[in-house]
Amino acid sequence: MIEYLKYFVEFCFSLGMFVNAVLFFPQIVKLFKTKNVEGLSLLTFIGFNIIQFFSLLHGYIHKDYIFMFGMTLSLILCGTITFLIILYKFRNIKLKM
Repeated sequence: MIEYLKYFVEFCFSLGMFVNAVLFFPQIVKLFKTKNVEGLSLLTFIGFNIIQFFSLLHGYIHKDYIFMFGMTLSLILCGTITFLIILYKFRNIKLKM
C-alpha cells in the first residue's frame, strides 16, 4: 500500500512540475499578440527567475531530476516572459520619445 502511495505522490509531483511550467505559456501568447506589458511586474518575474534558478541548482545537488526538469521548463518559459516584458517596455518607452 505504501509503495502505491509513493508512486502516486511521485506522479502528482511530476505532473505538478509540468503544469507549473505550462501555466506561463498563456501569458507568453498574450504578450506576443498584444505586445502590451501594462499590469505585469518586471520585478516579480525577475524574482520568479531567481527562485527557479536556485531551485534548479537545488535539484541538481540532490539529484532530483524530475524537479530539475520542471524548474528548467519553468525557467525557460518564465524567462521568456521576463525577456518580453523588457523588450516591449523599453520599445514602448522609445516610441513615446
